[in-house]
Amino acid sequence: MTDDLMTIREMCDLFGVTARTLRFYEQKELLSPVRDGQKRLFTRRDRARLKLILRGKRFGFPLEEIRQLLDLYDVGDQQRTQYTRTIDLAERHLNELRAQRAELDEAISDLSGQLDWGRKMLASMEQDEAAE
Repeated sequence: MTDDLMTIREMCDLFGVTARTLRFYEQKELLSPVRDGQKRLFTRRDRARLKLILRGKRFGFPLEEIRQLLDLYDVGDQQRTQYTRTIDLAERHLNELRAQRAELDEAISDLSGQLDWGRKMLASMEQDEAAE
């Protein structure tokens, strides 16, 4: 095997994904491995794309948005369109994540307050019972 091509097993080991995941990404046209009979051989381009796919998934981007961003690589404007669109989507998504974090922080605070109240109520009941 040359340095440029990797088998599905090598890709799985390198990126910590399953063969099923790689086949799914191929089906969704995110990856385009070279076929040698039944064998899939992944190129450097596939490795770079998978790295970006996994990063996008970690950040919560839907697969369709990731595919659209990856496809912009081939526009022919030195990736200006790809970078611009990626920044726009990333800023939007970052704002969504921050809003979700604020909602979670509020929920955590509310739940903590309720737990404190419940513990105080229980302690008060236990003191009343001990006093009787």
